[in-house]
Amino acid sequence: MVRLEPDELRPAEELELFIAGLGGEGAVVSFVGLARPADAAGGPVTGLFLDAYPGMTEKSLAAIAADAAARFPISEVHIVHRCGEVAPGAPIVFAAAAARHRRAAFEAADYLMDRLKTDAAFWKREQRLDGAAWIEPSDADRADRARWNKKCPE
Repeated sequence: MVRLEPDELRPAEELELFIAGLGGEGAVVSFVGLARPADAAGGPVTGLFLDAYPGMTEKSLAAIAADAAARFPISEVHIVHRCGEVAPGAPIVFAAAAARHRRAAFEAADYLMDRLKTDAAFWKREQRLDGAAWIEPSDADRADRARWNKKCPE
């Protein structure tokens, strides 16, 4: 399941919903990302705007979820990502993976977040004290993403 959320994201409710739909998996790993109150230079951020293109953004989220399901022995994936105005400190993303065993769930959740940071179709604008600035994935985000390009052991 993937969803764009224009309103408040409630991670505890998302986790409860995810677990309620499972059928006997032994592991669930979830991640909640929060909007940062500071920019990359440490200056205050008063808000974040995530622009999404209807249809395209959901398709990118679904592709990331499908890739995780194909890559890891997991049974379910759940991604909810905010769009629109997000206040500093507010939840911005919820990602979860369920599997028979914990390792696959951990790896899939890690993979989901690396892909969401770099490949999800969003345009992000920080509102700072000196004005607004569009932001891109960082070099560290790209490096995290690149580690998944290595061939998996057979």
